[in-house]
This record gives sequence, C-alpha cells and structure tokens, in this order.
Amino acid sequence: MIRQAIENDEQAIRACAEEAYAPYIALIGRKPAPMLADYRGQIAAGHVHVVTDVSGRLLGFIVFFAAGRHMLLENVAVCKAASGQGIGKSLMQFCEREALRLGLVVVRLYTNEKMTDNLAIYPRLGYREVERRVENGFNRVFFEKPVG
Repeated sequence: MIRQAIENDEQAIRACAEEAYAPYIALIGRKPAPMLADYRGQIAAGHVHVVTDVSGRLLGFIVFFAAGRHMLLENVAVCKAASGQGIGKSLMQFCEREALRLGLVVVRLYTNEKMTDNLAIYPRLGYREVERRVENGFNRVFFEKPVG
C-alpha cells in the first residue's frame, strides 16, 4: 500500500535510506545526498510517500514534488529485504500518476553518475538522459519522462 508519509515514519525512512545508499559511499567518496536529506521537513511538506506491507512495515519510499510544469522525483529507495519485488517501479509509477493528476507534463529525476544500476534502470522505465552536471558537489545525471 502506498500512502503519504507521516511524522512517525521518519525513523524507518532514514533507516531505509541508510541501507539503500550505504553501498555507494565508497564509490562516491562521501555519503550520497539521500543519506543527508531533511526527511522531517520533506514529510511535513507532504513530499514523501511510503509503501508498506500488510503489517505496516515500511518497504520503501519516494520523495517528489511539483516544480513549475514538471514533477521532480528527488529520491526513491527500497529496503534491502524488499528489493527485487517491483516496489521501486511501483513508487515511480505512482509519482508519474500524481504528475498526470496535477496536470504536469514531465517527471524529472537525477542520480549520481556512480550509481550505474540507476543509469540502466531509468531508461528501461521510459526515462531519457538529458544532462550531466556537478550540483552540490555531486556528479549528477538528469533524466526526464513525458507523462501527458
């Protein structure tokens, strides 16, 4: 079940982010941006949605928000125990549906150039690479997907 995150989800979201992004620390040379995010503020702003199992245990989360005429998908992570079940894809599709519902025309996202799994996954989900640049000290690859 996908639902909007609430304040009580913050600890589980942080734990999921730590678990999902820790393997990239050595590749990037520092903690990836999602490990440093202000989840409390993002939850309060309504930008975070979570997916849970029937018992309410968090399996993954996504952070997105409208920015002009596009949806910015800032972060998606799946807990290790739930990986390979299509949860990340479901969360991304949820974001795309929300963009459509809001009348937005495109979903934009970015990833670190060292996260090569993401560089392969996003094109398979219909995203097209549009730019590479250094932002906040991270080498980022930007993608977008029309949704309307």
